[in-house]
Amino acid sequence: MVDRNHVCKACEGTGMLADDEEWQYTCTVCGGEGYVQQEHPASSIVLNVDENNRILD
Repeated sequence: MVDRNHVCKACEGTGMLADDEEWQYTCTVCGGEGYVQQEHPASSIVLNVDENNRILD
C-alpha cells in the first residue's frame, strides 16, 4: 500500500494525465508510478511535443 503522503498530486495516484481533448498520457511528474518519493526529486527532462503541446510518446 502506498503512503498517502507520497501519492502524486498531479495525477492523483493514477499514473495517467489527460489534456482538455481527453488525450491520455503518462504522468510526467511521477513517471506513471502514481506516487513520488521525497528523497529523490524529479529530474528535468526535455519532452517532445506536437504543435498542440501534446506529449509525443
